[in-house]
Amino acid sequence: MTTTQLPSRRPAVPAPGGTTPAAARRKRPRHLREQLSGWGMIAPAAVLLLAFVFLPAILGFGLAFTNARLISPRPVEFVGMDNFARLFTDPTFWRALLNVSYFAVVVVPVQSGLALAMALLINKKFRGVNFFRTVYFLPVVTSMVVVSLLWLFMYRKDGLINELLSTFSFGLIPGADWLNDPATAMPAIIALSIWQAAGFHMIIWLAGLQSISGELYEAAQLDGASRWHQFRYVTWPGLKHTRTLVLVTITIQALGLFDQVSVMTQGGPLDSTTTIIYEAVRSGFKQQETSYASAISLVFFVLVLLISAVQRYLTREKD
Repeated sequence: MTTTQLPSRRPAVPAPGGTTPAAARRKRPRHLREQLSGWGMIAPAAVLLLAFVFLPAILGFGLAFTNARLISPRPVEFVGMDNFARLFTDPTFWRALLNVSYFAVVVVPVQSGLALAMALLINKKFRGVNFFRTVYFLPVVTSMVVVSLLWLFMYRKDGLINELLSTFSFGLIPGADWLNDPATAMPAIIALSIWQAAGFHMIIWLAGLQSISGELYEAAQLDGASRWHQFRYVTWPGLKHTRTLVLVTITIQALGLFDQVSVMTQGGPLDSTTTIIYEAVRSGFKQQETSYASAISLVFFVLVLLISAVQRYLTREKD
């Protein structure tokens, strides 16, 4: 008598990673749901970036090569490089570029140095340190428009600054018309800008200072290093990456100067405070030359990109 042997069920071979094929099939829907949930969470931000950043940038790039106007019955036509040829022969643009360069050359070192000094002061444990941190950071959370309006009244002929100068000099120093004099309009805006934004970069410096190990300072003290040598050989090298971030951030903000000028001087007097961004806004909305404003914006984008790349190269970590 012959007996038939039933085929034995082969054990499931584990899939790579230690799971069986059946378990892997059960995990697929769950993994798909997780992916869909992730895409759903980033979708609102992606839509906003696409609608208000990428599409306007692409549209502005295209308009720079046309004769488009904000309101015009004429159809839009391709004009090639005409807007750029006009731009590079426009004395107002070159004056705006000079003003922005002057603003950046003064603001970048002064504001970064002041912010670092403030960070060093509040990087110590003493009673009331949180109060000083709040006071130093308070101008940052105040709207630049509000700050500009406040300083606008302070810079008036009969404003607070002239009153203080007259009081402490016993009338020997006459008050200046700060915002209506081409020699003092830009320095006045520089002083306001440094005061308003120094607290923000103070926080960045403070984060860098607190990332430096305290053991390095203890070793320096044991070696008899003075406070200056501790700063020079411990603090400053430890802030290598922080100072790159601070310098690039301040430079980009300085090149994008607009709010203070729009509120306080409107580019005057005699174009002494006109900036590239203000000129682009004035051309695009007041003069309704959308294509010319787009050309200015495109040139500004290239300038910021080049300056940031050069600055990043000069402050790179060298082997």
